[in-house]
Amino acid sequence: MVGVRPGLQSAKWLLFRPRLCFTPPVPKWCKTILAILLLPACAGAVAALGQLLRAAGGADRTWVPFLAGAACWITVFLLLPKPMRLYVFGHELTHALWTWLFGGRVKRFRATARGGHVVVNKNNFVIALAPYFFPLYAVLVVLGFLLGHALWDWRHYLAGFHLLLGAAYAFHLTLNWHILQFDQSDIRDQGYLFSAVIIFLGNVAVLLVGIPLLVPRVGVLTALGWWLRGTGEVLARIGRIL
Repeated sequence: MVGVRPGLQSAKWLLFRPRLCFTPPVPKWCKTILAILLLPACAGAVAALGQLLRAAGGADRTWVPFLAGAACWITVFLLLPKPMRLYVFGHELTHALWTWLFGGRVKRFRATARGGHVVVNKNNFVIALAPYFFPLYAVLVVLGFLLGHALWDWRHYLAGFHLLLGAAYAFHLTLNWHILQFDQSDIRDQGYLFSAVIIFLGNVAVLLVGIPLLVPRVGVLTALGWWLRGTGEVLARIGRIL
C-alpha cells in the first residue's frame, strides 16, 4: 500500500506497507553501494544537461514562454495556498500508473487535500520514487497538445503550449521540493542516498529526453550519448586517481 497521511499545514509523508505480492526486499546497504556506484552517472548527467542547454539556448520561441509559465506558477506557489488536493491526486496517480507499467494492479485509490493512498499488489523502487521524477501534469499537457494538434492543427498555439508546460513542470519541482521538507517514509524505506540518486537521475533523464523533443536542434540519442560519454570521462578520471 502506498499512502499519504495528513500532517500539519498540509504537510504529508508517504507510507509503504507490505504489498500483496511479496518478494524479498533488497537490503539498504546494497542500495547504498549501488547509489555510490551511480555517482559518476550523476556527474555525467550534469555535464550532458549543461551541454544540451548550451546547444538549445537560442530557441527564444520555446524558452521565453516556458520560463514565463514557470515564473507564473512560482508566483502562485509563493503567494497563494498550495493546491495540495491536485498534487496528492497526481502523486498517487503516478504510483498507480507505474504500477500498471510494471504489470501490477491497483486495488484502491484515494486522494484528498489532507492525504491519500494507493493499494497495489506490486512495489519496487521505481514505483516508490516515480512521483518525485516523473512530471505527470507536464506529460498530460504534452499529450493534450499533441491530441489537439492532430485533430485541429494547433501550430499557432505553440507559445501557449510552452507556457502551460513551463507552469506544469514548475508545479512538479516546487511541490515535490515542498513535501521533501518533511519526513517521507517511501524515501526513508528506500534509503536516503539511494533515493536522492534515483530522483536526481530520473529528473535529469526526463530533461535529456524532453528538451530535444521541444527544441529539435539536438536529438534525443545525441543527448543520451553525451550523458554516456560524460559518465565515461568521470570514470576515467577516477581510474587515473586510483
